[in-house]
Amino acid sequence: MRRSSADPEAMAAEPIKLYLTPPHPCPYLPGLDSVNLLADPDHPMDPWQYGRLVARGFRRSGGHVYRPYCPDCQACVPVRIPVRRFRPDRSQRRCLRRNADLTVHSVLPHLSDEYFALYERYLRRRHPGGGMDEPTPDSFEDFLISPWSETRFVEFRLRGRLLAVAVTDLLPDGFSAVYTFYEPDETRRGLGTLAILWQVEAARRLHLRHVYLGYWIADSPKMAYKIRFQPLEGYRHDQWQTLPGDRQSLDPRR
Repeated sequence: MRRSSADPEAMAAEPIKLYLTPPHPCPYLPGLDSVNLLADPDHPMDPWQYGRLVARGFRRSGGHVYRPYCPDCQACVPVRIPVRRFRPDRSQRRCLRRNADLTVHSVLPHLSDEYFALYERYLRRRHPGGGMDEPTPDSFEDFLISPWSETRFVEFRLRGRLLAVAVTDLLPDGFSAVYTFYEPDETRRGLGTLAILWQVEAARRLHLRHVYLGYWIADSPKMAYKIRFQPLEGYRHDQWQTLPGDRQSLDPRR
């Protein structure tokens, strides 16, 4: 690992050192290598500092905070939903009605047999051969749980049966949608869409401004769902911009 020459952008009163990871195969675009900008793992982190980093395109995996920093590719666009301006479209309203029979509870993050069984089923069905489809309890915790973040596991249940878990971080200005895993046999319900809609409404109730959705990539079908949440803002050229609602206009190469 080597030190990056990138400007830390005054992200905190005490600047956070940033490092570049060695190149590794891109998990989203086959045949390409990926490089990440990594916040110093030894720097004390908390939700406030992390919120400042998220507002500059960073994201966490477990307790590690990173941002793609590929020298020849800018395909990863950080995106967020401006809560006050968002209104669900017709398809999203149908999703809400379709899932009106579910109960929702927000709990502290933890590993349980019930969570892990659902997580394992989801990865094996939805992401076969992607490197995540042989999870372990340790990998579950290493990926989803952080020692310093204010994280909640949002449970969606049907008469007690767990159908989905949305992992979300509370930030000073909004929520960061970390990951959602759900019952693969219940695709008709649109549980991934429901999880985002719930986070938007929860942020609205708390008078928060944004729901951060991580990275959107024009050429990755797995990321296509993020375009459907409009209006959508993207972090491009070191600022947040309202993005058009069609895939071609959102292409970061334009």
